[in-house]
Amino acid sequence: MVIEINIDYILKCFPIHIRDILNKNLTNEELELLEEIRVRNNLPLICKIGQADKVLDYKISTEDINYIFQKICENSIYTYQNQIANGYITIQGGNRVGIVGTAVLHEDKVTNFNYISGLNFRISRQILGCSNSIMQKIINKEQNTIYNTLIISMPGMGKTTLLRDIIRNISNGIEGLIDGANIAVIDERGEISATFKGIMQNDLGIRTDVVNDIPKHIGMRLAIRSMSPKVLAADEIGSKEDSEAIKYAMCCGVKGIFTAHGESIEDVCKNPELKELINNKTIERVVLIKNSGFEDNKKNHRSLNIIKIN
Repeated sequence: MVIEINIDYILKCFPIHIRDILNKNLTNEELELLEEIRVRNNLPLICKIGQADKVLDYKISTEDINYIFQKICENSIYTYQNQIANGYITIQGGNRVGIVGTAVLHEDKVTNFNYISGLNFRISRQILGCSNSIMQKIINKEQNTIYNTLIISMPGMGKTTLLRDIIRNISNGIEGLIDGANIAVIDERGEISATFKGIMQNDLGIRTDVVNDIPKHIGMRLAIRSMSPKVLAADEIGSKEDSEAIKYAMCCGVKGIFTAHGESIEDVCKNPELKELINNKTIERVVLIKNSGFEDNKKNHRSLNIIKIN
């Protein structure tokens, strides 16, 4: 497996003095394991390394927040207004910055944030090949397509990372297993493709089309009508509208690969929409990601359990 990390795009968003602090306080190994950098006004700088927090001896100022915010917006806040209203900005390298502060509401919708109080840099990692071991189990070789698959895990366990690599494998094809297929990715929050100025920052394969910043149920129908995909992919499904769009896709002969939060199938089935998709066998395979412990208290190991829905 190949792990691709885009930490340099994040570091250049910080003022030089904070960049120096990060470089001096984090080892190369810690930089490789870095998952988040939390910036909170008048509070210490905190780095999440694996599953542990490292609190650095530096207190973030209002000036620091303002500088960083301008950098991630490329000094044009208006350009990023829609993303800001959704609480995040995708920056170069596929990294995503969460935003909190005093929300400005209009007709019960967030339109902006005043007085930014915190930023969360989530480091984007592609683990090329992480899905290779399970591809054979979710592919219907006889029909040269995939089984409708749902990836389940708790937050932070890597379901989106796994989804990305499955998309890449389906798009490119695997010799002797499946031909490359047109796949439409409905990337409502930009976490799958990490599209930056119209260019995917993540490798999703050569036959992949991405619809960004659109509700999943709308994006699925739009993609089916406009791009004739063989497979649909979306992250964190669960609403009634999502369920209806998925059933519509299946009626059109389109397969799907999706994710949902949960510790088990029983947990996911507490959501009536997901329960119906599983019980009526619209979902044919479930990939369950679980934590299988730690090595040297640094690297979190996950197990993948493939469940066939009979």
